[in-house]
Formats: sequence, C-alpha cells, structure tokens
Amino acid sequence: MSGAEQQKQEKQQKMRALLQELLQRAGNGTCADCGAADPEWASLTLGVFVCQACSTFHKANPNISRVKSVYLDPWQASEVEFMASAGNDAAKAKYEQKIPAFYYRPTHTDCQVLREQWFRARYERDEFVYIEKQEPYSTGYREGFLWKRGRDNGQFLSRKFILSEREGSLKYFNKHDAREPKAVMRIETLNATFRPAKIGSPNGLQVTYLRDNSTRNIFVYHEDGKEMVDWFNAIRAARFHYLQVAFPGASDADLVPKLTRNFVKEGYMEKTGPKQTEGFKKRWFTMDDRRLMYFKDPLDAYARGEVFIGSKENNYTVLSGLPPSTQGNRWPFGITIVTPDRKFLFACETEAEQKDWIAAFQRVINRPMLPQEYAVEAHFKHKP
Repeated sequence: MSGAEQQKQEKQQKMRALLQELLQRAGNGTCADCGAADPEWASLTLGVFVCQACSTFHKANPNISRVKSVYLDPWQASEVEFMASAGNDAAKAKYEQKIPAFYYRPTHTDCQVLREQWFRARYERDEFVYIEKQEPYSTGYREGFLWKRGRDNGQFLSRKFILSEREGSLKYFNKHDAREPKAVMRIETLNATFRPAKIGSPNGLQVTYLRDNSTRNIFVYHEDGKEMVDWFNAIRAARFHYLQVAFPGASDADLVPKLTRNFVKEGYMEKTGPKQTEGFKKRWFTMDDRRLMYFKDPLDAYARGEVFIGSKENNYTVLSGLPPSTQGNRWPFGITIVTPDRKFLFACETEAEQKDWIAAFQRVINRPMLPQEYAVEAHFKHKP
C-alpha cells in the first residue's frame, strides 16, 4: 500500500470514529424519521441520521436530501462537521415546530404511504412550520371523492365522502348529486387503519364503525398518497375533538392512543358452532381491541359473527389445543377460548399461527376491562 493510500485509509477511519461519536449523542441513536434503533445512514443536506428503510425515501428525493452510509461510504471532513453542527434533535426543533396532537407519527412498522407522506410533510411541504398548510386535515370539515369497494360486486367505484366534525359524522353518497347519504358513520365509533395488502392498493384504508353495536367495514383508496393520509389525519382530528368534549379532564396523552387503532391480529382460522356438533369452517378473523370478528371473505362489509374477549379477572382464558372429543377440524393446531358462558373452538393451519393467535388473545385477556367495556360485554351476552 502506498503512503497516499494509507493516509486516505487513516483519514476515513478517523471520519468513521467521529461519526460513531455523533451517533452516541442524544437523539441520534434512533432514526430521525421513524424512531427505529441504530440508524446507519445520514442526510448530508438535512443533517439527520436515519435507518435503512427511511433512507429509501431520502434516496428517491435527491432534491430534498442526499444520503451516505455511515459505515460504507467515504466521508469528507466538511460533511462530518456539518453532521456535528446539526443532528436529529436540531432537525426536530426545525421541522416539527407545530405538529397537531392528533397528527399520526409513523413508526418503522407502519406502511409505506404513511412513512413517505410523513417524510414529505416534514422536509418538502413544511407542514409543521406553517399552520396554514395543515388545513386539509385540521379544519373539522373535509369532502372529496374516494374509490370505495362495492359491498356486493367487489368493484371500486368513485364515491363522494363528507367528514363533518360539527355533525359528528362521516358520510358517503352513492350518486354524485344524491341528497341523502348511503351511510352515516358516527365519529364516536369510527376507526381508520391502513390495510394496503388486504385492499390491493398501496393507499388502501379500512374504515370501521358500529351500527346497532355491530361492526361495519368499508374499504377505500385514492391514487394520491397525500390525499389518503390527509383523510386519515382528518378522521383522527375529528375523533380528537370529539374525545376532548366527551372526556373534558383527559390529557392529550390520554386521548391520542384512542384516535385510531390497528387491529391486534388478522388471519384465517377454522371455527365451529356453539354446539360444536357442526363441522369446522375456514373464516377470516379480525381481532379489533376486544372484538373478535369472523368473515367469509377478508373484504366483507359485515362480520358473520363477533366474540367478546374479556379479561382474566372476569374468567376469560385462552388454552392451547381443543377438547379431546372435538371432531371435524382439518387444521391440527387448536385454540380454545373459555368465556363465562361457553367455549369457543378454533383451529390454525400452522403451529406458528397458533402461537401468534394465542399471544394476541393473551395480551387482551391480561388487560383489565375498562368500565365502558362492561356495557359492551353485556350487549354481547344479550344478543339474540
């Protein structure tokens, strides 16, 4: 190795050592964009350290950000000095000055559209520096057209939607000039969760609401990712203001987790009926908080049935396996849920799925019931 090459190598070792020191600084040990641990990339234009997944958004937008690998790319002294003068905490102070409490901050487990629009909202559109840029989701009223899946034919058709915080509802209309809405969804029971793979669109959103205390689903998307994320945050804003009125003493930290929720778990299992004499049937199951719903098809509007999952203090338990006398299940890995009134029997295709479902049920059962959940439980017990 020549003397010049050795000098160059020593310089890069020194640069890497300095970068390692910077990663130890407060705020730099997690991704500036999604919070994932141990970021391995850095933006030379924004001065932030980001994870591998978030670096893809930076790489795709060189007009906003130029990135280098902390460990693999060569670094100039001036670049390292810039990173030392900036860092994740400084970027947060600059780009996140006025984030509304209801605005959803994606994590590394969230879908692509949420993470990409978070990147654009902060670094490209300056949405959290200028409050007027938040109007699409913060005014309490939003209307527009979304592609909605038809309940019977499965086709996605353009439908007009109106979200009104004042009226406490999200409505959609089957005809563009219709006066009466096809459905009125109360903000009180509204939930929105991105389900791109299930819906078949990268911007697919599943909206659920309660009607007569039973869950209803609608599936929507928009070609424009910003449009769909704006709808999602508008729903969260409406829910936030509803909950502020409903729980006047609650803090933002108490209310924000209640705005929208992802499902605890979804997937196929087999089930049998209450007398356990009929055969097992394959169904799509969705665990939404304490409601275990089952559908013939994942994109059905209505559940075929729902099971309330209470807490261990109220005599709910989950067991691995099925009672010895059980017959009719094709899938070998059984689950028994014991409630105060009866047993529910399910079967999974693989042992891994059985373990995942049992862990999901256990998390819910280990959580004490809230006062309002007793009323939900009572309704399930008195269902005809």
